[in-house]
Formats: sequence, C-alpha cells, structure tokens
Amino acid sequence: MDLQRWLSRGVAAIEDWQESFAPFERDPSLRVSDEQIASVFEDFTQRLRENYPFFHPSYAGQMLKPPHPAAVVGYLTAMLVNPNNHALDGGPATARMEKEVVAQLAGMFGLATHLGHLTTSGTIANLEALYVARELHPGSGVAYSEEAHYTHGRMCGVLGVEGIPVGVDAAGRLDLAALDDLLATGRIGTVVATAGTTGLGVIDPVHEVLAIARRHRVRVHVDAAYGGFYTLLAGGEGRAALDEAPWRAISGCDSVVVDPHKHGLQPYGCGAVLFRDPGAGRFYRHDSPYTYFTSDELHLGEISLECSRAGAAAAALWLTFQLLPPTPGGLGQVLAACRRAALDTAELIDASGRLVLFQPPELDIVCYFPVTSPPSLSAIDDASGRMLAGGMADRADPVFLSTLQVPASGFARRHAGIAADRDGARILRSVLMKPEAESHAAGLHARLERLAAG
Repeated sequence: MDLQRWLSRGVAAIEDWQESFAPFERDPSLRVSDEQIASVFEDFTQRLRENYPFFHPSYAGQMLKPPHPAAVVGYLTAMLVNPNNHALDGGPATARMEKEVVAQLAGMFGLATHLGHLTTSGTIANLEALYVARELHPGSGVAYSEEAHYTHGRMCGVLGVEGIPVGVDAAGRLDLAALDDLLATGRIGTVVATAGTTGLGVIDPVHEVLAIARRHRVRVHVDAAYGGFYTLLAGGEGRAALDEAPWRAISGCDSVVVDPHKHGLQPYGCGAVLFRDPGAGRFYRHDSPYTYFTSDELHLGEISLECSRAGAAAAALWLTFQLLPPTPGGLGQVLAACRRAALDTAELIDASGRLVLFQPPELDIVCYFPVTSPPSLSAIDDASGRMLAGGMADRADPVFLSTLQVPASGFARRHAGIAADRDGARILRSVLMKPEAESHAAGLHARLERLAAG
C-alpha cells in the first residue's frame, strides 16, 4: 500500500468536499507560511528520531507498534474534518462507522445482543464497565486477579468501590478455589477475568470463572484489552490455534473490553467496551439541551461516560476492518503469525544453555531469564538488567526488550532451586506483537544468546 498516494487522495477528497460549500476567506490569524513551518519542521522531525524503532522486529519491548497504513489514511483523512462522535450532529458519518465497527467487535466475541462504543483507551473502557457494575450492585466489591492490570484497583478507587485482588495459580491464572471462597462471602458483585494479562499474556479460565460467578449470582466482566483479538484463533487449526473454552465463554459474560490500538492495528487511542445487555444504557442517561438536536436516534454520547471523542478513530478502524476484518481469515492471520513467533522463540529458549523459559507463552509474550552461577534472584536480576541495557546500547545491532518484575513466590512456583536472596527479580520479556517477528525469531534469539554470553 502506497501510503503517500492514499494520503494525497484523502487530502484531495476532503478539499473537493470543502469546495462544495460557499467560498470564504481564512482568518489571517491562522495563516502559517511554508517558510515559517520550514523553520521548525526540521527540529520537529529530528525530535521524532529519539523514539525507539517500534516498527522494526528488533523492537520487542513494550505493547506498541505503528498502526496499519490503512488506519493512518483513515485517521488523517477524517481528522481534516475533525468530527466529534459524542453526538450525531458532531460526526454523523463517523458515528455510523463507529456503530458498524462496534457491531463487528460484538460479532467477533459472539455476542447476540450488545450495547457498546469506542473509547480513548482500555483504561476508560474498564472504568465504564466497572461503573455499570457499581450501579447494578451498589455496595458490592469487585474481584480481580493479582495479575490483572493495575487499572482495576485504580478505577475501583475512583468509583469508591472495594477492589479485592484474588491469588493466582502456578501459571498466573485466577485461582478458582480462592475465587469461590471469596464469592461465598457475598461481598462481591462483579468478577473481572483477564483474557491476556499484560505481564505474561496469561488467559484466565473465563468459562470456569463464569460458572462459579453464576452460581453465586455475580456478574463477570472480561478485560480483553490486550488479548481480545486472539479470540479469532480459538478452535482454529495449526500451531497457532487456541483452546476454544475461555474465548467462547465471553459471549455469556456481562461485559468485555478490547483495545483496537493494540492488535487491531489502530493508532492510540482506540479502546472499546461492550455490554451484553443493551439495558445497561439506562445508567448513562443524562440531559444535554444543546447537544442532541439533529436526530431522535441514539447518540453515542448517551451511552458513554466520555463526552468529546475523535470520530477519526472510528474512521480509521472502519477503513481497516474493510480491508482486514476481525475474522480468522482477516486479522486472524496477523495474530497467527505473532503467536507462531512466540512459540518458535519459546522452543529456541528451551533448547538454549544460556536462557531459561519462565513459562510457556499463551499469546505473543515470551518471558525468560539468563542462566546464572549461582542461580539466585539477585544474579538473575543483575544479568537481566545487563542484557536489557546491552541490547539497547548496541548501535550496530540493537535489540529492544523489556523486563518484568517477578516476586520470589512467582519464581518458587515455577523454578525450584533458585536462591531467594531478595524479594524478587527482573526477568526479560519479549512482546512479539508484529507479524514480522515470525521471520525474525531466529535472528532475535541469536542476538539474545550473544547478550547472555556477555
């Protein structure tokens, strides 16, 4: 896809639309000459070079990557109009696009009915889900795994709701027995199950969580911000296929969050929240006498805690989904390559004499640590830090990783014989969320081996 060509087409299309209205003079206060912008643009582009190469397969650090070119074209073209999807009169075209892509997301999760919208982030999407949970069960708490994203504890604080972390099993999944005991106390109104933790990429057993919660008449919210699009691989064929059970159970849960700005190939920020019961919209009801005046149809701002939201985000996702739909044969192929990259990397680490796999990957995040002598948490932490810094500092052949802080108890569950001479240690973490990581896996591993060798 020729990005420059289609950006030019987008600009031309908007200019043609603008010329269909009566001409007018731009106010002189807004004018900027080419000479003026030239004087600062060079500095601007040089500053952007300070970023890490998120686009390159050598970057396996954090959960980010550039958006797909189609998303860039969709976003920038719509941004020239600058629609606001809070109300239909603020963005009639992009509001319709948003409703269409939200319906596609609901279909991806198998929701027969839904109410939902895009958000500026997964954090806000989770806030909205927990807000509705509070309204449905006032005075009740929210339970979530110790490995769940920190946003749940933070948002419980914002909402004035008791947030209770639940222990995890040896693989980092929500401990079902501990959850059952907690729900038996009657303190909990909603359980959060995570489909893809941000540390290890672990999938909670959503189907089993749902069964326990329903027995105690408790709601279930699924935080699939990171891993949600991996539902496209559930029950598929080949090495990348995932177990169907937890993913199919999402359709029976009460709400789910997913971030298109992660595996949906979108620019920041683009999250989404979906409720299985459209009746959840009653908790958003409000009056805005100067806003909702062009249509009796439901405005997106009437089912959202946020007010102004970029219609360009909906346009970008709509255009992307037209080309790479959220289906096994569309975006599923992108995710399959990422998962195969993680499985390949795990196999290489397993065969290594210098690196140890922390635990098998479930999605596209691989965690591991260097072999040390003696095998102690302090030695592992120091060696992980050296590898991280060494990879980033090598200008000729850089590699960009991240670290994960693991408590001593997490090591003890998985790797006996390591001296717990401190409370925890950093291990190395590769996020292989670009499909190019599959063809780069062997090269990346060779680079890790050299770093581990010192």
